[in-house]
Amino acid sequence: MDSIPTGTIAVIFVNRRTPDDDSGYEIAAQAMAEEASRQPGFVGIHSVRSADREGITVSYWADENAALAWKQHVGHAAIREQGRKSWYEYYHLIVAEVRRDYQWRR
Repeated sequence: MDSIPTGTIAVIFVNRRTPDDDSGYEIAAQAMAEEASRQPGFVGIHSVRSADREGITVSYWADENAALAWKQHVGHAAIREQGRKSWYEYYHLIVAEVRRDYQWRR
């Protein structure tokens, strides 16, 4: 991913998955990433998951309005409810503003 511009809104989604419906979750997660990328103000996304089912996804938005529009997106809201019912033991959402961006590569 290219540099994240200063002032970008980072929506940090920390969660632990249940062992239920892995394939349904993967399909929904991919669909949500694709839909998010089509939204006005979408900047990018990073996502990782460990063997113990803990995950962190950070989506980046041009501004607070774009981040809030994604929160209110009808498809995203439906998947969020499905996640609460089936896919997550818990989640923690943190919204932050990017102040600096550094990169290093070998």
